[in-house]
Order: sequence, then C-alpha cells, then structure tokens
Amino acid sequence: MTRIFAYVPFKNGVTDDVALEYPDAAKKIDAGASLTAVVTGHGADLDNVADALTKTYSEVIKIDNEALAYPNAEIVRKALTHVIPADAIVLVPHDTFGMDLAPGLSIKLDSAYAADVVDFEGMDGATLKLIRQELGGAVSTHVTCDAASGAVITIRPGTFAPADEEGASGTVVDKSGEAGDLSAKRTFLEVVEAEVGDVDITKSDVLVSIGRGIEDEDNIEMAQDLADAMGGVVACSRPIVDAKWLEKSRQVGTSGQTVKPKIYMAMGISGSFQHMGGIKGNPFIVAVNKNPKAPIFQVADVGIVEDILDFMPELQEAIEDL
Repeated sequence: MTRIFAYVPFKNGVTDDVALEYPDAAKKIDAGASLTAVVTGHGADLDNVADALTKTYSEVIKIDNEALAYPNAEIVRKALTHVIPADAIVLVPHDTFGMDLAPGLSIKLDSAYAADVVDFEGMDGATLKLIRQELGGAVSTHVTCDAASGAVITIRPGTFAPADEEGASGTVVDKSGEAGDLSAKRTFLEVVEAEVGDVDITKSDVLVSIGRGIEDEDNIEMAQDLADAMGGVVACSRPIVDAKWLEKSRQVGTSGQTVKPKIYMAMGISGSFQHMGGIKGNPFIVAVNKNPKAPIFQVADVGIVEDILDFMPELQEAIEDL
C-alpha cells in the first residue's frame, strides 16, 4: 500500500488552505493509499492545529520543538527526515517555503523529486504519472516519476478540490522525541509584514484584479468603475506593480498579498502559480482574457475569452442597470 505524507504549514494557529486539498491529490495518486498529515511547530498553536486536522486526516503526526517555532526549512527538513519513511510519497505545497524545503528533503530521503504538480494520473506499479505546467502554464507536460524509493512532490495550491473538514475522526501521534538534532546554520531574525496601503485588499469580499491586459495606466479607471459598481476594490498582478501603476499593497500573489475574497474577477491576468498562490479560501473566480489558452481558465469557475477593455464597461453598465 502506498504511504503518503502531507506536510501542512500553518500561521498563527490557522492552516493553509492546501491542508484540505491534499486528500484529493492523494486519491488521484492512489485511491487506496494511506494519508498522514505532518505538522511542525511549538506550543499551543501546534496542538490546536494538530487536533483540528483530525477532522480531515485519520492520522496526524505532530513534531513539537522550540526550534520549530518559526518555519525554518533547514530545521523542518531535518525533523521530517527522522519521522517519514524513505519509501513514502511526501506532498508539500508549491510556495516559497515549499520550494525551499522540498528539493533538499528529496535528497535526504534519497527520493525522486517533482515540482509544481497540478494533477496526477495515478500509479502504474512503482511509476507515478503526474502533470506539470511549463512556459507560464501555456503547456501541460505529462511526466513519469519512479517512486519505488519514494518521492517528494510540491503541488500547486488551488488546483485540487478541497475536502470536507468533517470527513474523518483521526488521532494525533506525537513524534517530537524522534526529530533528532534540530540545530541549523540559518537563524530566524524577524517577520517583516507587508505594508498596508490606502486600501486593504485582504479585507474585501470582491476583488477586481487586473493584469497585463489592462495595457495602459489610464485604463485602470475602468477597473475602478467596475469595482465600485460591484462594491469591491481593485487589486492587481505583479506586472502592474512593476510598472508602478499601482502600489505594492494591491498586489495579489506569493510576493504580494494573500487574499480570501468571495468573488475574484481576474481581468487580463494569465494566472501564473505565483499569482494564484495568493488566492485562498476557494472564491468564485471569473476570468476574462483574450488568450483562450491562458492558465487562469483552468481554475476559473467562469471563463470568458474577450478583451477586458471591451468587457469591463459592458459589465459595469449591466450591473448599474439592475
């Protein structure tokens, strides 16, 4: 039986949304596999997170150590190496921390490694079939991975269906004593929070988010008018910030803000994993893009192939006529 371990990150006692996506990924790897969640940290937050995960996972491994109070990939890697079997499949979120953690973990476990996986086609003996995206999502590649000696795989958050939080009644297994030496060459210094500008996009239920498709700074007014009509605010992808058309506090993504809106209007945004990594909470995503092959359409609830400069004024007018 395939053994799958899912590393679950959390912050301030709240797990990342990927915690609910791992079960779907595990079923696509092997419907009969055993799935175990692994959490690392220190103190009451860790205990609360581990207990909460038993509603989704039949087994939760907890590693409690003061050295793990802040997630240092070097230290977490050491801890996981001591508690995860070498022939297991390990799932890690494909975010900035996961990209730091996973490659070295695969080396320590002497396992195969695959990054930024968006889907699985199952196991064929010891061969795992998976799907990645290349060239900014324009091309899907079908890859085989020899998992006979295990594998470490980073999965793209938001690409797997969230599980029912009440689907299991699991147990917590404390393996803090098996973590071994957790000394590290890197030392945590401080957390520098992103600045909040004149508008806090993390608090809005409706976001009209613009990308390269806006074409010109003057066209941002169209997005603002649509956002006003919908009772939302304007957000953006990184190219808009790089062009200095909007402030950094408006950027959604792994290098910007993490948002949890109810409705996300992706206007002229291609949908790179860096951008989608900043969208949590399973919002209703409406994507409008001239490129019918834009990766955003793979995760959107509604996809419209259209020029946003034509679409936004029409939608605004329709809303105001209601």
